Amino acid sequence: MNSQPNSYTNSNAHYAGGTTPPPDALQQDAAQRDAAQQGTPQQGAPQAGGHPENGQRHPGEDPARQSLLNVRTEVGKAVVGQDPTVTGMLIALLCGGHVLLEGVPGVAKTLLVRALSTALSLDTKRVQFTPDLMPGDVTGSLVYDSHTSEFTFREGPVFTNIMLADEINRTPPKTQASLLEAMEERQVSVDGVSRPLPSPFIVAATQNPVEYEGTYPLPEAQLDRFLLKLTMPLPGRDEEIEVIRRHSNGFDPRNLSAAGVRPVAGAVELSNAQQAVAQVAVAPEILAYIVDVVRATRSAPSFQLGVSPRGATALLNTSKAWAWLSGRSFVTPDDVKALSLPCLRHRVGLRPEAQMDGIQVDDVLGSILASVPVPR
Repeated sequence: MNSQPNSYTNSNAHYAGGTTPPPDALQQDAAQRDAAQQGTPQQGAPQAGGHPENGQRHPGEDPARQSLLNVRTEVGKAVVGQDPTVTGMLIALLCGGHVLLEGVPGVAKTLLVRALSTALSLDTKRVQFTPDLMPGDVTGSLVYDSHTSEFTFREGPVFTNIMLADEINRTPPKTQASLLEAMEERQVSVDGVSRPLPSPFIVAATQNPVEYEGTYPLPEAQLDRFLLKLTMPLPGRDEEIEVIRRHSNGFDPRNLSAAGVRPVAGAVELSNAQQAVAQVAVAPEILAYIVDVVRATRSAPSFQLGVSPRGATALLNTSKAWAWLSGRSFVTPDDVKALSLPCLRHRVGLRPEAQMDGIQVDDVLGSILASVPVPR
């Protein structure tokens, strides 16, 4: 066993983040926004720049940014207490990346995706992954037409904007692999013909963190293709009371329009936002900081697998998206810290001896963030 199994396990409370996806910068988003509106920005936190929730824009506010911020309000009409996850999903859409949602059954994973797609006027389809699901059931297949005596292609559920892959780890690797081309190339190839997927396109895959029987763990190559891994915790007591209150008042999760969820943005606003995110400036010192954080995962004693260069690129892009959502045109070290856990936690592998000691990936990453020098 490694003589220093705990070298990176002294969790830093500000960055370890517990079971909530992003650290404090995303968790305290609402508090930061209120402070920014009052002119009292919180020290050490990305500034929200004053994001009104009543649909009115401040002078000079980017219309595309305001539209996406309004999306969170709409999703909140159906989903309680998952604001960090909603923000993470918006960041994934801004970056054109895929999301792995992890949480026990009943924490509104499916409802969140449906509410998000409704607020963004995007098409969504849900696939329940099971052991007998075949690749053609996901991508589509050639079907013989007796009227024309020809084979025609019938599109699978992957031809959508947001595909909800429910319990993705319950299907065999053969079917899991059917998503690889779609996730990486944004196309599906059947019988030698490549067919492009709609734009935007992201996969939101869910998995249960406590059930392992009858599951097929995702291989590292597929995990690395997910931009973010967001953990959806159980709600707090007050939040759970609010969930029950809404249901007591007649809330129907299958009828989002009755809950008041309405479209407030669309593909045009999303495209404009993506172009704006691409223009966010990143100083050379920030680039070096991202590389230092990633390289530290490769030498951490508790990790047997560190983050690849693709993970560094993902951390860069998501930091730019978070900076833009926060109302800034440049990336700060706090942006990098805020996205490090959801961006990197699924790209590393713990050593067996670290697992036996009960060491958690988020704790190791939190200690790395506390130890890597921050550019000034």
